[in-house]
Amino acid sequence: MDMTIAGLQTAYREKKLTPEQVIEHILIACDKHRESSIWINRLSREQIAPYLASLADKSIEELPLYGIPFAIKDNIDLAGIPTTAACAEFSYVPGRSAFVVEQLIQAGAIPIGKTNMDQFATGLVGTRSPEPWGPCSNAFDPDYISGGSSAGSAVAVALGLASFSLGTDTAGSGRVPAAFNNLVGLKPSRGLLSMSGVVPACRSLDCVSIFTLTTDDADAVFEQAAAYDADDDYARPNPFANNNRHYGLPQGEFMFAVPQSEQLEFFGDESAAELFDQAVEKLEALGGCKQTIDFTPFLKAARLLYEGPWVAERYAAIEAMMNEQPEALLPVIRTIIGGAEGKTAVEAFKARYRLQHYYKQSMPLLEQVDFLLTPTTGTIYTIDEVQADPIKLNSNLGYYTNYMNLLDCSAVAVPVGLLENGLPWGMTLVAPAMRDRKLLSYANRWQQALELPPGAMQQAPAANTTPVNLDETIPVVVCGAHLRGLPLNWQLTERSAILQTQTRTAAAYRMLALPGGPPYRPGLIRDEESGQGIDVEVWSVPKAEFGGFVAGIPAPLGIGKVELEDGRWLPGFICEGYATEGATDITEHGSWRHYLASCQ
Repeated sequence: MDMTIAGLQTAYREKKLTPEQVIEHILIACDKHRESSIWINRLSREQIAPYLASLADKSIEELPLYGIPFAIKDNIDLAGIPTTAACAEFSYVPGRSAFVVEQLIQAGAIPIGKTNMDQFATGLVGTRSPEPWGPCSNAFDPDYISGGSSAGSAVAVALGLASFSLGTDTAGSGRVPAAFNNLVGLKPSRGLLSMSGVVPACRSLDCVSIFTLTTDDADAVFEQAAAYDADDDYARPNPFANNNRHYGLPQGEFMFAVPQSEQLEFFGDESAAELFDQAVEKLEALGGCKQTIDFTPFLKAARLLYEGPWVAERYAAIEAMMNEQPEALLPVIRTIIGGAEGKTAVEAFKARYRLQHYYKQSMPLLEQVDFLLTPTTGTIYTIDEVQADPIKLNSNLGYYTNYMNLLDCSAVAVPVGLLENGLPWGMTLVAPAMRDRKLLSYANRWQQALELPPGAMQQAPAANTTPVNLDETIPVVVCGAHLRGLPLNWQLTERSAILQTQTRTAAAYRMLALPGGPPYRPGLIRDEESGQGIDVEVWSVPKAEFGGFVAGIPAPLGIGKVELEDGRWLPGFICEGYATEGATDITEHGSWRHYLASCQ
């Protein structure tokens, strides 16, 4: 069964499947995977029945996620079902679902159950779950870790027990399990997915994450999940530039960065190092231009998450348990969170200052490329290896992930291939906050080029091939006082606009010297019969600055579309026809600069 969202929707439309049949198939399959310890609380047929019944009078055209099964990490509330965070003594039964879960159910999605996890979302391994649940096994080899803390959420999708799942990601929990189970893992920008109804780990850093088989599915779920929650104090609205109109298949060249070779760490795993090198080469073959950056500020920020005072946020989240029932926590969890004792406010402020320094160092590096590319993890371990050395090996897995939320980044983890041991391995695309759709689009381009079947599927599904323009600037054709070195050029440079090229218009324009000034200005009027090519410059203006720039343009000038000699039509300065009265035709000069020179 094709468990992608697109696959199920096609089957529903063609009347080949019903949601009831899909759920029955999943519940039977779940019984075959009991030993994988995927679920903490799997819903029964009776518990799922009301969700199916709610679809009876609805259609697939009405509900974007009609009949799509999903899994929920057990630190995220589902109404009427216990939330445990993998700690039985902590368990409570919420009266309503988490805000993000409500959005998905309202869109037609059907919850299958609550998934296993590292206790209190403290871990990247998937082994820190006590009895009666125990470690969650990898979808490809039960001897290996699934990755955590969103362990069961990833394995459920990889094994076809859900089309998508929700995890949480504070230190990498939405990316590491994706890498180890051949999935797409979207770690959205902080605040875009509501944290209302989610057990906090580090409240100021936590994100709800999404596991899917494809980037198309991640985009579809993100579209429904990223609703603004006014009751979430950390919520942020999703800007227009990050909505689903900006997801598709990017065209042409792009820029990406990788850490310096000596900063790449694979912990002795030569197979992982080889896969990463191959991925970089493939991206270059796809049109990527590679830059190498100093990864130091990212690494220094990462160390603050557990070595600094942020561990005190984890203590604050479960303070009552730590004080009243510490024996209910796994020893490794008590050790990690107990490290908060003795941390002072002075240390917290000092760490904040250091983090701000690393942020100022890292953001310019990210802004100069379309994305930063790193391994998701350096390697993978067996369950026995992690049990024998739980803290060090877990720390190794966070080498490329721990900085992400501290530095307010967005990220998408994608599959790359299989290691020599047959286990999946992946890489992560990173950008500043609110670039989620841009990253998903480049991940889509990668996934289509790789043609690697996701999860445990046998073939790669169809993907979105709609071209999308991810340029974060708008080209503007200028012909007069805004030219480089002339009196109004500051209106471009002070908005961080960059000169792209010097060129000419198509041979279809007349240029007029308008009355008034200083500053003196020309007007460009299209005239296909008696026009000629005019010298112009094309500047790239940041989209955020474009509106203010246009608003300051005085009549009779404005911004329209100007045809260049290479056939492109770009936004540029044009002039109202009435301006010809009282103006001097200077077309014969071929450029504003030449006309100015003739006046001297």
